[in-house]
Amino acid sequence: MSATVAAQTVARLSTRDADFSQRLDTLLDWDGVSDQAVQQRVDDILTQVKQRGDAAVVETTNRFDRLSVSSMSELKLTPEQLKRSFDSLPAAQRVALSAAAERIRSYHERQKPESWQYTEADGTVLGQKVSPIDRAGIYVPGGKAAYPSSVLMNAIPAHVAGVNEIVMVVPTPDGVLNDMVLAAAHLAGVDYVFTIGGAQAIAALAYGTETVPRVDKIVGPGNIYVATAKRAVFGQVGIDMIAGPSEILVVSDGLTDPDWLAMDLFSQAEHDEDAQAILVSWDAEHLQAVEASIERLLPTLEREEIVRASLRRRGALIACQDKQEAITLINRIAPEHLELSVAEPQDWLEGVRHAGAIFMGRYTAEALGDYCAGPNHVLPTSGTARFSSPLGVYDFQKRSSIIHCSAEGASSLGGIASELARGESLTAHARSAEYRIRR
Repeated sequence: MSATVAAQTVARLSTRDADFSQRLDTLLDWDGVSDQAVQQRVDDILTQVKQRGDAAVVETTNRFDRLSVSSMSELKLTPEQLKRSFDSLPAAQRVALSAAAERIRSYHERQKPESWQYTEADGTVLGQKVSPIDRAGIYVPGGKAAYPSSVLMNAIPAHVAGVNEIVMVVPTPDGVLNDMVLAAAHLAGVDYVFTIGGAQAIAALAYGTETVPRVDKIVGPGNIYVATAKRAVFGQVGIDMIAGPSEILVVSDGLTDPDWLAMDLFSQAEHDEDAQAILVSWDAEHLQAVEASIERLLPTLEREEIVRASLRRRGALIACQDKQEAITLINRIAPEHLELSVAEPQDWLEGVRHAGAIFMGRYTAEALGDYCAGPNHVLPTSGTARFSSPLGVYDFQKRSSIIHCSAEGASSLGGIASELARGESLTAHARSAEYRIRR
């Protein structure tokens, strides 16, 4: 198929183009902010749940998920139900899910930060105490697709962190339960599962109801209503991030099989029409070959329409001049997923400052990270990798400072504190410190 036809599917850009910077900015622009109607709807739901608890959750769940339950007890699953779901899976799925859970657990065990202390010469002890949060809320998307991998990626780090209770919410439109999702909750050690979703689920987790325990932090992706609700309850509870559409940036040196790269781009584009898939290379013939692979393989996909819409709206094949310019593009885009499909990916690491997860070498497909490599697949999107990190054990822990002054240390520090406090005209501060000064 000609490049002219292929160009209709995915945009071709070049860093040599005069308008490249403007076109790239347009391509990357993502406005995930709710409009006024969504914001009002979410605010109404939050208020109702805060005031009326279970009754409001039941009403909104019946309305949005097309159910007809009369109480929250019908929306709560027992540990026995989770275990039955696991046992009911085909053997191959049980093995795969268990293997993924073990790899994710093993990776996150290595993330655990330690408490520490040190003693100064005068006997003053300073340090840091690391403690898990008491209760975490896990939001798992439902509806268009089921995500057992999201259960593992959100719940296992919480479990490793030492969180006392993990509360999971998952919408079940038309009452359809997904056994793999429930089996994942069983494997991940989830304590409570409620079949609720949307803003009402976020409200129930944030405020607590007669049945749903109030949590300290909410993690997990969702639609615009979930994202808007998470933003609204932040402060009442902690949240992980406001997630945008999935993204992948692939950098190729021209030696990777074009079919592999086309499918890597598809793997993110198939999430939804707003997902973004970009390939960068300094080999023009290689870009043409990947373009041809895209056109040839697209009709073979089960989710062809979604992939095609995603590539047309937000996809691109970008021609750059060399490795250094590719690195500049990486850091400008700050992608959620970065594939370095190059001969010596280790040589690139020092230059890459902004990326959620880095997949190194030709054999490391991003899809492996989505399911079973071990590192977390909950990653910063929409350029937020400039200042954010993947979800991890540290997101379910907090740190307390430790200060234990000796008499000598209090006297020495008291003079410093007094001087600074009086400079701020906070005399009670100063006098409190001065009482401890040895005369």
